[in-house]
Amino acid sequence: MKKTILILTACAAFVFSAGAADGQKIATIDLRKVFDSYWRTKQADANLKDQAADLEKERQVMVDQFQKGEANYKKLLDSANDQALSVTEREKRKKDAESELLNLRDMETRVKQFDNTSRTTLGEKQRRMRDNILQEIRDTVKARVKSTGHTLVLDIAAETVNGTPIVLFTAGSDDITDSVLAQLNINAPAAPPAAKTETKPEK
Repeated sequence: MKKTILILTACAAFVFSAGAADGQKIATIDLRKVFDSYWRTKQADANLKDQAADLEKERQVMVDQFQKGEANYKKLLDSANDQALSVTEREKRKKDAESELLNLRDMETRVKQFDNTSRTTLGEKQRRMRDNILQEIRDTVKARVKSTGHTLVLDIAAETVNGTPIVLFTAGSDDITDSVLAQLNINAPAAPPAAKTETKPEK
């Protein structure tokens, strides 16, 4: 880990020294803050949560059906061993129990398939959402640095695989986080008005 930090520090020093030598103008951005505070991110997260909730409701219906079938199977199995019934009736209920067991196994398979499909669908939607938003942020950053003359933008929120920051220090004088975020949120929909609370007069 120490070796990794030394290498990263050396790389950072090289970037800054090379930038100074070549006349590069370096800006910084907190990409995590921009991503989390972008109104489209919040909207996409809310949509994903709604879809996940709908899928969970659909799954619960399947689970309820499975539990009812399981209770019915146990009831049929018990009655198939009821000596008060005729042999013919016991055989009939035994076959009914076997049929119900097959239905239970089929329902269990369908629930597992539903879980896998739901997980894959939500994962793909989340990945597409993330990629699209990151591209929008990247385009906004490019447009911003064209007007400011910056030639390199470093993400101060980025971390190494060991969880240590890649950028160890910045004075913040060329940070474009707030300006990029303001540009991204310029077309954000107006927030709904807060609910008014009635105040009762004192007696």
